[in-house]
Amino acid sequence: MYQINFNTPIHVHFIGIGGISMSGLAQILIGAGFTVSGSDAKKSPLTQHLASMGAKISYPQIASSITDSIDLVVYTAAIAHDNPEFTAAGEKGIPLMTRADLLGQIMKNYQMPIAISGTHGKTTTTSMISEVLLAADADPTLSIGGILKSIGGNIRVGKSEFFVTEACEYTNSFLSFFPRISIILNIEEDHMDFFKDIDDIRRSFRRFAELLPEDGCLIINKDIDHVEQLVEGLRCKVTTFGADADADYSYADAVYDALGRASYTLVRHGQPCGTVRLGVVGEHNILNSLSVIALMELLRFDSDTVRGALSAFSGTDRRFEFKGEVAGVKILDDYAHHPTEITATLKAAANYPHNTLWCVFQPHTYTRTRAFLKDFAKALSLADKVVLTDIYAAREKNTIGISSADLLRELEKTGTECYYFQSFDEIENFLLKNCINGDLLITMGAGDVVKIGENLLGW
Repeated sequence: MYQINFNTPIHVHFIGIGGISMSGLAQILIGAGFTVSGSDAKKSPLTQHLASMGAKISYPQIASSITDSIDLVVYTAAIAHDNPEFTAAGEKGIPLMTRADLLGQIMKNYQMPIAISGTHGKTTTTSMISEVLLAADADPTLSIGGILKSIGGNIRVGKSEFFVTEACEYTNSFLSFFPRISIILNIEEDHMDFFKDIDDIRRSFRRFAELLPEDGCLIINKDIDHVEQLVEGLRCKVTTFGADADADYSYADAVYDALGRASYTLVRHGQPCGTVRLGVVGEHNILNSLSVIALMELLRFDSDTVRGALSAFSGTDRRFEFKGEVAGVKILDDYAHHPTEITATLKAAANYPHNTLWCVFQPHTYTRTRAFLKDFAKALSLADKVVLTDIYAAREKNTIGISSADLLRELEKTGTECYYFQSFDEIENFLLKNCINGDLLITMGAGDVVKIGENLLGW
């Protein structure tokens, strides 16, 4: 594999530079003195920000963007090998590197690289950790899979030993990393276009845990099925958290305020240790916060600073994000695109003041929709009324003949009032006619469904 020498900056080109992770890595390299160029399908706030920092960005992706001055081309798993820029780089003999491999090499330049993994909750937990480190004036470098308001984006370049990043299991990307501390939040079936089954996923997470050095630490949710198989024989220290009272860090006496924000008694090694108040909603965020507390105690950060930062943290963009209110209807947006995430979000919404709970759901990828069709229906039935958009294809083509009409039929079996429209305009007109004062509307999914709520608000 091509090795980057960070003491000798080179010209790096990113195919798909506007992606949330790719743009972050590009910013880190710019900060380190590298020449950065890239391409994307269209302009976005992220690409425009990179351009303002000096990156040369072209639209769309064309072969002529690969010039002889480029020393390295970085690409993601979403880039097909017949992509014109990928092909041109190969023809010119320019080294190619995956996004994950680049991130792994960047991690080597920090004394304390911290990687947050799991099927769900990575962005929120990474953001919680970021807020604590910022509150403690630890000057971290941060790479987040969402927009964190306190840093005005998804990336922050610091000068300390701390590097914090999300670690995604898709295509085994996180196996290219070099963490000193890793967190595993949960493990469930997902990305079934890549993994064979849950056992295949568990093997991947086990390999991820094995990356940790002897002086490292794995912080893992003890509620994961057969967690002992994942930690047995590891050379590093293992710390557990979870709802299980036998975990090193657990909780008791959870209560929720009028906006669904949780407070709980922290239990450390079986002993109550005071109250933790969160600025975010839902039981799932209690578990996320426990992993953060375990990490910060390992790093010996002040407890009051940690709890204060957790209380002040109000969430990341697209994670139970309040967008606004129109005609007495409160509109929220959430990134949930897996049945477990949907369940967590809708349960959290139950504690939020409302009359009727509407959920506008955009299924994400054909393979995921087919794999979890019945599970999606069960999760979405927690809403009072559901509106379905077309499936957001992302990286896929519909070779399996599935549509949102199939999900509609499954939802109807649960007795849930549900509707399916093929265009956002139809959905927006329907909602304007049917949502009334006091209702709560959540747009939900990993695609562009957020536009529906924003359009209703007149953005």
